[in-house]
This record gives sequence, C-alpha cells and structure tokens, in this order.
Amino acid sequence: MMATTPRAARGFTLAEMLTALVVVVIVTAVAVPMWRNHQVRIRRADAIGALLALQAEQDRFFGQNARYAAATALTRKPPEGLGLTASSAHGFYEIELRTADDGLAWSATARPVARQDVEADTRCVQFSIDHLGMRRAIDADARERTADCWR
Repeated sequence: MMATTPRAARGFTLAEMLTALVVVVIVTAVAVPMWRNHQVRIRRADAIGALLALQAEQDRFFGQNARYAAATALTRKPPEGLGLTASSAHGFYEIELRTADDGLAWSATARPVARQDVEADTRCVQFSIDHLGMRRAIDADARERTADCWR
C-alpha cells in the first residue's frame, strides 16, 4: 500500500508560482518609479536648502556690515564671512556665490556635482537665487523651470 502525501507537503503548483511572480512584478513596477521620484525630490531639496541658508546668512551679514559678503567669504567663519560650505548639505550640488564690487548685490547658483545620480534629473538642473529673493531654475536645455523646481 502506498502512503499518500498531504497536499501541504507537496510544494507549490505552477499556477501559484506564476501568481506570486506577477504580484512581485506589479509591486516592483509601481515602487521603483516612486522611489526614483522621491530621490529626485530629495536632491532638489538639497539645492534649495543650501541656497536659502546662503540667503539667510547674507541677510545677517548685511545687517551687521551694511554690505553683502564677498564671494571669497562664503566659507570664512563669521564675522568676516558666512561660515558656509561650497557644497550643499548632502553634497549633491556645488554652490557658487557672486557679489557685486560695491557689495550691494549678490547671486548664488547651485549646480549638480558630476555624479550619475544627480545628472539623471534633467528637469531641474540648476537653481539660483539673488539678493532680492528672486528664485530661478533651469532644465538641461536651459529652459525656465522655476515653478516646477522651487516647490
């Protein structure tokens, strides 16, 4: 007499395996683009945060000195400079500061560092801000994208 094996001990059927595979593919197809969009937003926030911090420090410097800090003073410690770094907090962007000769105007630009993951964001490639608080962003083709990027 032959012993029968209970159904639970025999394993999975082909239909069960294919169903599980389809579920994994669907979840992956939804999750990966969402994760990539989240990463892009994090990088953009890194640039915006660095520029807003620079704006706040320039305003503080102006209040104490009746002029804005020179471009060379970006990384110098207060009271001679702004005490900032030349890159964003997470290092995705480099910050460039330009100041007028009379010290009464400035502008700053955040450009992505040469990294594969940053360069993938072609919609918001470069961010900038100036002493008047005017914000600007451009895409990889140098088209205006301020409304999309400065959110």
